[in-house]
Amino acid sequence: MNTATAQEYLIAVALVLVAASATAAALARDPVRQAVLLAVLGLCLTVLFTLLQAPDVALSQLAVGTAVTPLLILLTVRKVRRATASHHDRDKRGPEGTDES
Repeated sequence: MNTATAQEYLIAVALVLVAASATAAALARDPVRQAVLLAVLGLCLTVLFTLLQAPDVALSQLAVGTAVTPLLILLTVRKVRRATASHHDRDKRGPEGTDES
C-alpha cells in the first residue's frame, strides 16, 4: 500500500465518520445529546481537515465546533430548564405563593 492510497483511505474513513456523526446529531431528540454529538462532529471534522492538510481550518474547527458551540448550547439548555422549572413551581404555588393542595 503506497502513501497516496493510505492517505485516501484515511480521508474516506474520516468522511464516513463525519457523515455518521452529523446524521446522529440531526436525529437526536435530546438537546444535551445533540450538543455532545455536535462536539463529536467537530472533532471528526478537525481530523478530516487535518488529513486534507488544512491545519488552520482544523484549529478553528477544534476551538469553535468542538468546544465553544457545544458549551454554549449546554449552558442555554441549562438556563432554559431552570427557568421552566422555576415557572412551573410558581404556577403550582398559586397566586399568593401558597400551595393549592
